[in-house]
Amino acid sequence: MTRQGLGTGSGLARRAHLLVLVVLQSLMAVELVLLTIEGEWMHVFLVVAVMAGILAPELVRRKLSVEIPSEVQILATLFVFATLFLGEVRDYYERIWWWDLALHTTAGLLLGLLGFIIVYALNESREVQVKMRPSFVAMFAFVFAIALGTMWEIFEFSMDQMFGLNMQKPMLGDPSGLTDTMFDMIVNAGGAAVVSLAGWLYIRGARRRHVDTWVARMIRRNSPSRRQAPREQT
Repeated sequence: MTRQGLGTGSGLARRAHLLVLVVLQSLMAVELVLLTIEGEWMHVFLVVAVMAGILAPELVRRKLSVEIPSEVQILATLFVFATLFLGEVRDYYERIWWWDLALHTTAGLLLGLLGFIIVYALNESREVQVKMRPSFVAMFAFVFAIALGTMWEIFEFSMDQMFGLNMQKPMLGDPSGLTDTMFDMIVNAGGAAVVSLAGWLYIRGARRRHVDTWVARMIRRNSPSRRQAPREQT
């Protein structure tokens, strides 16, 4: 893959990411106005938090130590939008019974992919002297997804306790939310296991162009020489 090819793919993904941000922020801005008129202040706070959370990585992009590919950022942005805005504000968790399970499965896939790409990029970089086995890279991706999924469940519990929300839903006759939490963690682990196994097979065998492109882009953008270049010019 040439630098020109990488740049072209990166440019298209970057524009797509910005388009997704504009569309989602516009939708949430309209919803924010309606919620403010109706006096739904808890949902107003939640929408503002979602808008800020989605926009924050873009605002501080140049200050991040690791730049994540735009394709992964698009997936993460859509996931946060579906989880907090559609799920909590628009009540998709209540309207669609499988919404929560589908999102937590997707979270396992997405977080596993993110963990895999980060470690694989370090493993392929010539500036990092440590070489990790495929099994370790896959295990890290799995543990990475499980850890963040667990932190999300802690966040749901904290929001329910402090603000009286209902993020941990009653499920299968259990009003405590424990069954919901355990099913969330199980499907999250399942999604993470699928990505980890796929990553292990990817490293061991035939490789796919998209992951190689993302990794090459991360290595090129986050190399110390590239980050230090602007400082040398000042």
